[in-house]
Amino acid sequence: MLALRLPKNLEDRLEQLAVSTNRTKSFYAREAIERYLEDLEDLYAAETAYQDYLNGTISSIPIGEVARKYDV
Repeated sequence: MLALRLPKNLEDRLEQLAVSTNRTKSFYAREAIERYLEDLEDLYAAETAYQDYLNGTISSIPIGEVARKYDV
């Protein structure tokens, strides 16, 4: 369970979106957090790998290996 206070303008925008799409505010809050969290996790992983590279802990990773790992 998570409770948070939003600025009035953000709360109003969220309410308007929820009403106009017949979804709940919680639905959109979860969606936003999930997407943002995925971006932050990716950023953290990239920063960690870069630091490992700079520290000599790992060598470079071939782009083909990265593409296979992330299915791109």
